[in-house]
Amino acid sequence: MGEPLSTDDARILALESDAVRGHTLKLLLLEPGPALDLDAVRAGVLSRLSAFPRALQRVVGSGSPAWEDAQPEIAAHVRRFAAADPTDLREVVGRLMSEPLDRARPLWTIDLVGPLADGREALAIRLHHAMADGITAVRFLDAVVFEPHDAPAHAVGIRDPEARASRWREWERMPLTLARELGHPGSRSPFDRPLTARRALAFADVPLGEAREVGASRPEHATINDVLLTVVAGAVRRVLERRGHLPRLNAQVPVSLHEAGEDAAAAGNRDSFVDVDLRLHEADDLRRLDLLSAQTRERKRDRDARSLDDLLHAAGPVGTALRGLADGPREFALSVSNVPGPRVPVAVAGRRVTHVYTSSEPAPHHTLRVAAISNDRWLGVGFCVDPAAVPEVEAFADAAHDAWEALRGR
Repeated sequence: MGEPLSTDDARILALESDAVRGHTLKLLLLEPGPALDLDAVRAGVLSRLSAFPRALQRVVGSGSPAWEDAQPEIAAHVRRFAAADPTDLREVVGRLMSEPLDRARPLWTIDLVGPLADGREALAIRLHHAMADGITAVRFLDAVVFEPHDAPAHAVGIRDPEARASRWREWERMPLTLARELGHPGSRSPFDRPLTARRALAFADVPLGEAREVGASRPEHATINDVLLTVVAGAVRRVLERRGHLPRLNAQVPVSLHEAGEDAAAAGNRDSFVDVDLRLHEADDLRRLDLLSAQTRERKRDRDARSLDDLLHAAGPVGTALRGLADGPREFALSVSNVPGPRVPVAVAGRRVTHVYTSSEPAPHHTLRVAAISNDRWLGVGFCVDPAAVPEVEAFADAAHDAWEALRGR
């Protein structure tokens, strides 16, 4: 038996079912050019896999899963799908999100999609969440997919392991953390539906430089993530208002708990979360930005994500009960994540990557999932739904564009 999965990675693996998939999808759009040579891409990927050791392992066992060395059959991991236009592309990535990764193989695929009629081409990269969280997935792209570049990788951890508060101080603030994070349930969520295996995706773009400027213009200096939350909240508000229902909804925001200096490829999943009120009843987008920014500043100041992680990992019935409560659709209606991607122009097989998007898996009773990733110019926002529960996913992407225009037009 090989290296056991961490507790969190094993829990993520165990969530899979006939309806729940465990992978994320990164979508890279390439500038127009000659069609990619599939054999050349396969050879390039194969030559670089050793830089990301988890890509050369599979999961064995069920009760006590472990990582076992496995040589990938490259033709099964790097494939090509036809797509003539953006609608075809969305259909392909929707199918890829709905199909489980093969547990008999390492838990990743890289699929070429296109070429589209305008000469663009796409790569759809699937990685199981048990293999890589958001930050680690970007390391996979750097190590295996992108051509080498000079920019340093994003720091794996922003927390100094020596700077943690004392155990007594952490437990002293637990009641306030619980009151902030789990003491304000929202209304019944329109996304509180059963989940099927079907998936539909849509994407929106926010100019990264302009988003920074909007955040910096606010009295308390909102972050890029605050701007993202405001755009998503504005999109949800616009769609639900047109459908005649405007509830009070919370969003769960994942927070990385990686510590500075960790090995990204080996550390496994290290994240927690905070819950924020999306302030859907606030009609003014800039005012909503200020309200959301105030919430996230408070959570960071009081280190709610770390305290929640300690509580949820408590042994026995306490941790189990709190996780059941925290996962409820009244505590959060949807999850909104954001990961920094490549900070400089990057290329695949000589073709510049113009846009990067990410899609994460929805869950039972949380049938809309929003995820974002940046490159050197854009913040790419991905909306993933079960179309049986949330029809017309494109409406959310269109509304996100309108919400951004309202923010930057002020």
